[in-house]
Amino acid sequence: MEVFKFANPQYLYALLIIPAMILLFVGMLYWRKKSLKRFGDNRLLSILVPDFSKGWPVVRLILLIAGFTFLIFAIADPQFGSKLEEVKRQGVDLVICLDVSNSMNAQDIKPSRLESAKRSISRLIDQLKGDRIGIVVFAGQAYVQLPITTDYSAARMFLTTINTDIVSTQGTAIAEAINTAMNSFNFDDAHSKAIVIITDGEDHEGDAIKAAQTAAEKGVKLFTIGMGLPEGSPIPILDNRGNVMGYRKDREGNTVVTKLDEVILQQLASIGSGMYVRANTSRAGLELIYEEINKMEKSEFDAKMFSDYEHQFQILLMFALSFTVIELFVLERKGRLQKKIKLFNKTNY
Repeated sequence: MEVFKFANPQYLYALLIIPAMILLFVGMLYWRKKSLKRFGDNRLLSILVPDFSKGWPVVRLILLIAGFTFLIFAIADPQFGSKLEEVKRQGVDLVICLDVSNSMNAQDIKPSRLESAKRSISRLIDQLKGDRIGIVVFAGQAYVQLPITTDYSAARMFLTTINTDIVSTQGTAIAEAINTAMNSFNFDDAHSKAIVIITDGEDHEGDAIKAAQTAAEKGVKLFTIGMGLPEGSPIPILDNRGNVMGYRKDREGNTVVTKLDEVILQQLASIGSGMYVRANTSRAGLELIYEEINKMEKSEFDAKMFSDYEHQFQILLMFALSFTVIELFVLERKGRLQKKIKLFNKTNY
């Protein structure tokens, strides 16, 4: 159930032009400043060209970027749902258990194990037709990040918030992740159910085998994806921007290497009548697993969906035109009104 969507989201990539516009503007200012120095110092130039304004070009750039931004959003055509209807859908209930322990920051799979997994989940969400999806995150403990839903927009939004800081307790509690996923299901209905565990397999907490057996007894299929390479990789320490500041070390000062434990993941998939896939540098393996999930028996259920959407581009287009028109009237030389506005000028007391 998507309350809000863009009819043409591909046009949003045009916003990447904005940093180029800013760099071009800064380069132009540098070139102009260097050129003006040939004619004299700043005091002499202010006498020769008294009406020249240093601040107004910046204002023009801000107005231009604002107008361009609103224009791109208008072209992308934002829409809000206006008519909610109950429809029949067919699908399976799928819960993805995503490991968010520090070892998932390892970069043996680019850009990292966790980011690769998130991108794969995002692609999976794009493929969903009638299935319901939920997300459980786990490290030393497990939490429901997204209850089972058909709201794929919400799933994408919650997915973007996931990082290795979302669960404070470190570890890899696969058993608790399975149990949390099981609690997310409604076993009163006849829907086919599946759990996908995405982890590096280094299980340090609980009895994952017993949890898998309990899930299998209730008819839940269990799939596993191994994130990482068998030879292992050091665990990076990241700053707020995601830059590597160093690598984690043990008490003896040795660099900690995290290795993929495939044995436990293969056992879990075998118990759960599912399949195990090892991720590589090109894909995380969810595509193969979803092909198997698609073969499962579909169940029909009622879901509320928006059947009509109202276009909201008109107001954005109005703002885009307004900022563009204002920008045209802003001159780099001071007019009568601009002379009265001491923009960016320092006041001496």
